[in-house]
Amino acid sequence: MSSITTIETYSAEETAELGRRMGLEAKPGDVYTLVGDLGVGKTVFTQGIALGLGITEAISSPTFTIVQVYEEGRMPFYHFDVYRIGDIEEMDEIGYEDYFYGEGLTMIEWANLIEEILPEKRKEITIEKDLEKGFDYRRITIKEVGE
Repeated sequence: MSSITTIETYSAEETAELGRRMGLEAKPGDVYTLVGDLGVGKTVFTQGIALGLGITEAISSPTFTIVQVYEEGRMPFYHFDVYRIGDIEEMDEIGYEDYFYGEGLTMIEWANLIEEILPEKRKEITIEKDLEKGFDYRRITIKEVGE
């Protein structure tokens, strides 16, 4: 059973605020996947989630480190960017299961690249632009997968 919610935002601030609200609702062990083209606002959204978790340090995409761990919030925040992953074995090397099935919130950017190891239960978040609706317009689709 999966439910789908679509939200439209019209500014980076609105996109970040949606992320913040999701961060407030997040529970330990939640996994969020995030897919969207370059420049669509994945980092802005993720920064919002971090704020919702009570994290104040700067959040940037861990493109070269694959995972960045933030411990200062109400639960750990594991921020993955798997864009540069060569093959799935690299995920084994960093011990992804400790994060995916750990006590924090896991956010995985470009999750479509590691589909075969994603947990069955997750929130799939897709961010899309539509320039006809304005430069800052975003359509954000949240799909609950599993249970």
